[in-house]
Amino acid sequence: MNQEIFYAMALTRLTNFNFQLALEMYKTVGSAQKLYEHRHEVPDLIPDCSPRLVAALKDWGDAMKRAEYELKYMEEHQIRAITPLDDDYPQRMLECPDAPLVLYYKGNADLNQQKIISIVGTRHITTYGQDITHRFISELHEMCHNVLIVSGLAYGVDICAHRNALENGYQTLGVLAHGLDQIYPYHHRDTAAEMTTHGGLLTEFMTQTNADKVNFVRRNRIVAGCADATIVIESAAKGGSLITAEIAQSYNRPVFAFPGNVGRPYSEGCNHIIRDKAAELITSASDFVEAMGWQDDIIRQQALAGGIERQLFPELSAEEQKIVSLLQQTNDLQINVLSVHANLSISQVTALLFQLEMKGVVKAMAGGTYHLIL
Repeated sequence: MNQEIFYAMALTRLTNFNFQLALEMYKTVGSAQKLYEHRHEVPDLIPDCSPRLVAALKDWGDAMKRAEYELKYMEEHQIRAITPLDDDYPQRMLECPDAPLVLYYKGNADLNQQKIISIVGTRHITTYGQDITHRFISELHEMCHNVLIVSGLAYGVDICAHRNALENGYQTLGVLAHGLDQIYPYHHRDTAAEMTTHGGLLTEFMTQTNADKVNFVRRNRIVAGCADATIVIESAAKGGSLITAEIAQSYNRPVFAFPGNVGRPYSEGCNHIIRDKAAELITSASDFVEAMGWQDDIIRQQALAGGIERQLFPELSAEEQKIVSLLQQTNDLQINVLSVHANLSISQVTALLFQLEMKGVVKAMAGGTYHLIL
């Protein structure tokens, strides 16, 4: 049993889902296990801690029993728990002041891959919204092959985004407002099952957690926090997607929206946030890619199509070319993966990557991965 995960799960229960406080305590002490070991010294370690929480942190019994139950369920159902101390914790989320102490994950997507976007919108998607979602994701895939699409698995824009992502060969991540022992809505269970092998399902909630209204608001911050940018497809004047957009803006992440016809109920939200400069207007994937500065993927793919990739690197050694060839096949790989596939030691790969960085061929990315520039 991973002790840090165990204590982090228990700590989440003890702080009663006060995310910002839990994260501050976690960072102050260094780990959940250390906080448990020094549970009688909390007032000295965290002077601002309330008397009520000080008292709660002295007795971990019930919270630890609940964590034990959860760990057993996770083992039986191939679910992983990720804490901020783990390399695969979403680093974009960790930049946010209310990041969860524990994320429960079932899937195979890299939560730290180079490009991640959230697509959100109304549950009452119109034909117009369906067309925009389909066209945007299809066009985006032509320009940028490796993008993780994040949404909330809800009716409307969410499920439309997930399904279009899968149809276009993208991995897609669903952020849930409940535990991984259920799927809500139930009608999306087949799509959710497909996502676990072509993306994943992510939540901060333990099993036996209902899909209550407040939990959807909480999960919206993860939808926003895990991504480089949030895109709103359609929205009424009020709605969860606008909350997600507002959270993304508070995290200093760009927000984009597609405009709609004036007077249409599910265009009002997008039109308003564009008018109020809370979102940038886009009408196509090209607009989005240009705004994000992702044109390097387009240039690289044009080079591949023209068969001139090798000429772009005229002064590579045989071993450097081996690394480049691997990244051409699957971009954004970690050193250990490159080491295995190139049949070279970790130290050799590290030295080669340094040389390639100096030549402007690769760059280091979040999560310890390396990206082939061009």
